Amino acid sequence: MITVFYDGKCGLCAREINHYRKIAPPDRFNWADVASHPQMLEGYAVSQADALRYLHAVDADGRVHKGVAAFALIWNEINGWRRFAPMLAWPGVRHVAEAVYALFAHIRFRSYRHCRLAATAPKTGED
Repeated sequence: MITVFYDGKCGLCAREINHYRKIAPPDRFNWADVASHPQMLEGYAVSQADALRYLHAVDADGRVHKGVAAFALIWNEINGWRRFAPMLAWPGVRHVAEAVYALFAHIRFRSYRHCRLAATAPKTGED
């Protein structure tokens, strides 16, 4: 089982995750909206703010994948997307994808009030 942490209050993010949900194999993913349910992050060294900023996914071995690596993990499990996952490992492609995603994530994060509030929330022992 792969757990995917995403921002359910972001319209774009929710649409993308809903698309994956429709086409993903059954019982392969646990979709965790950390905007509405931050307690789902308990036990992971991921703050709510970081989970809202970047897509995160935890593989079956408990390893946390962030950003482009999380997309690769998800895509590798979904027919039609599986062929794109290896491309994200190519050095040039990976660097460009990570830079573009980081810029997008930063701009998107700053544009949502719930993200800004999470960034200024008191830190817990998990962070």
